[in-house]
Amino acid sequence: MAEQRRTGTWPARLRLPVGVAVGSATAAVELAFLAVAAVAFSASALAPAVGRRGADLTRRCAAWLVRVERHRLGGLLVSGELPAPNDATTRRQLGYLAARLLPGMLALLAYAVLAIGVVLAGIVLHAAVRGELTLLDALSQVAVGAVLLLLNVQALASIAALDVRLARRLLGPGRRAELTRRVHELTTSRAGVIAAVDAERQRIERDLHDGLQQRLVALGMLLGRARRARDADRTHVLLAQAHEDVQRAVEELREVAWRVYPSALDGSDLGEVLTMVARRSEVPVRIRCDLPVRPERQIETVLYFVACEALTNAAKHAAATLVTVEIGVREGWVRMRVHDDGVGGADPTGSGLSGLTRRVAALDGRLRVTSPAGGPTTVLAELPCG
Repeated sequence: MAEQRRTGTWPARLRLPVGVAVGSATAAVELAFLAVAAVAFSASALAPAVGRRGADLTRRCAAWLVRVERHRLGGLLVSGELPAPNDATTRRQLGYLAARLLPGMLALLAYAVLAIGVVLAGIVLHAAVRGELTLLDALSQVAVGAVLLLLNVQALASIAALDVRLARRLLGPGRRAELTRRVHELTTSRAGVIAAVDAERQRIERDLHDGLQQRLVALGMLLGRARRARDADRTHVLLAQAHEDVQRAVEELREVAWRVYPSALDGSDLGEVLTMVARRSEVPVRIRCDLPVRPERQIETVLYFVACEALTNAAKHAAATLVTVEIGVREGWVRMRVHDDGVGGADPTGSGLSGLTRRVAALDGRLRVTSPAGGPTTVLAELPCG
């Protein structure tokens, strides 16, 4: 639905030719505007007061024309976001309008060639109806016309691509603004990582205090009872129970240690490590890992934490019966999709998922959680291959 809103209500087949044709018409308007602006600028040297009013009018007209072009491109030629008109100075807007004359003239030329082709096609059709052409001549004319039509369509697509590229290049943020934005992103992600690490430390402390520490206290009391027991059979039972508690304590300690640092990734890849995690999961898990090249260790670590958190949520809160984990590479991104058939309702702003979002953002990645009430839940993590 969002895609339809961005690209307008035009049918998909008509967006490109209509967008290029409208661009040719707006280029004519922009040519006239630039000519008038040049004359006004020259006249401003003789009348400074008039020049100031003319400069203000030029600035407003340029901003309006840029908004028209942005609306045309976003509505007909491209579905992605284009730079906002306010992001560019008047000089850059005028430069963009001047550069736009090239795709406008090329579009006019392409449609002129197309019109000539239509006229010639009509002449050939008229001659064929009157019997002035042989079958071989008619077929050869049709073949030549089809090739020229395909070349014309390709020319329109290239003109549209040039038009969009000019807008993004000339209206986009400058180098200084881009560096400022990047510094802000890095500062934000750094603060997010610190917050995520602190939250993880608090979780580990709670696990150690409420889980492992309590189990060790109970184990000490159990060993004390075994030590004071007078009956050999009673002592044997207590020691067996203590042995089981020790094993469970070791497993809990291993889980806590893996949340700090998944050491299994030192000798195994991500797919193998997640397979080991899946064996201990309370919910059946299907894993498909298709990575042609093993990613960097930090990427594997983040994906490991995302998968573990998603599996934990699916088992504890979602009442899921099956979890599917798919890992692959697409368009330069390592993508992991964790899908469960539970009841949904996961809160992306919760401590666990928000911490993962900050971890992923620290590596210039993105994390999306889709979990409507009633399910299913999908967690999608994307990280650049580097």
